[in-house]
Amino acid sequence: MPEKKIRVLIAKPGLDGHDRGAKVIARALRDAGMEVIYTGLRQTPEMIAAAAAQEDVDVIGLSILSGAHNTLCARLMELLRAKDMADVTVIVGGIIPDEDIAGLKRLGVAEIFQPGTPTQAIADFIQKRAAGANAA
Repeated sequence: MPEKKIRVLIAKPGLDGHDRGAKVIARALRDAGMEVIYTGLRQTPEMIAAAAAQEDVDVIGLSILSGAHNTLCARLMELLRAKDMADVTVIVGGIIPDEDIAGLKRLGVAEIFQPGTPTQAIADFIQKRAAGANAA
């Protein structure tokens, strides 16, 4: 029986209209053998949580350049807990100030990837996280 592919939802929450980075990450994760769903621009946390539930994803990747990461991530994590989806790994990439990283991790965000992070590092993180979840 073939191994189950890691399912990743890539989303662009908020009003930011720049999605090149999200598309690059989506392509890199697909090339790494993952199944990737890209939701497109201007997604609300409610839309992202609903899509994640519908698609039965293992990982949600948020690309945030707007500076609204604290509010958007807090709301998404709240929605995931309410939907009994706290086991879904949430990662964030984009313009995230160093001083906000600890707070995002306290909310339950698994990892933050700042500009310049190699796409392979993101794929490796997801694969290691998935391997750990499957071993448990």
